[in-house]
Amino acid sequence: MEETPEAVPVAAPAVAAPAAPSRRTPRGARFAGAAEEPEQPRSQQPLDEGAGRAVAETVETLIRLRREGRSGEAHGMLVEAAYWPPARFPLLAAELHRAGLDADWAALLWEAASLPAARLVAAADALVAAGRTRDGHQMLRQGVVRPAPEIGEAVLALTGEGRRREVRALLDAYVRMRTPEEAARSVEGDPQRLVPLLLEAARGVSEERHWDLVHALRVAGFTA
Repeated sequence: MEETPEAVPVAAPAVAAPAAPSRRTPRGARFAGAAEEPEQPRSQQPLDEGAGRAVAETVETLIRLRREGRSGEAHGMLVEAAYWPPARFPLLAAELHRAGLDADWAALLWEAASLPAARLVAAADALVAAGRTRDGHQMLRQGVVRPAPEIGEAVLALTGEGRRREVRALLDAYVRMRTPEEAARSVEGDPQRLVPLLLEAARGVSEERHWDLVHALRVAGFTA
């Protein structure tokens, strides 16, 4: 009998979406560490049933609408896609880039920035977990460009639900993007709970940012 060769294990192909095209790394104090210090996301979530078909159909429709000059309808589709399950975002990003629809992906990131805080962080997590760290950070940075009281309300809601990790991710992006004076205004809703959380996030960025925030809080009448 011929000897059967021993089977050699073959590594499964990676399922993460391809890395986003190289872009210039944001520079300046407000982006300090944004690209160098990735968040620690949860493990990558599995795609929901029908995700692949939904993504493929959406991209095909966008291609057709762009070809026909129906930009309004195309934008409406992107707004709807922004509310998809977070696990779909990496796949959608890969397919949009593959189809040459980079501008649509940028528009989708912008639309996703208006998501409720918990969904925003979950979508950013999914991108980071799939290797799209820059996209995830960009989504968070754009997401915290909203009125300071809304940030405070979002943090309080997440804290009440025990979602400490989401709070850290949101506030980390917030204190990096906003000035200390703007950040200080976010604690008005509940200074006793929000001030310590905000200062903890600022200290995680740098001692300088921490003391700048301490000063801004004192000027605004809050005890740091």
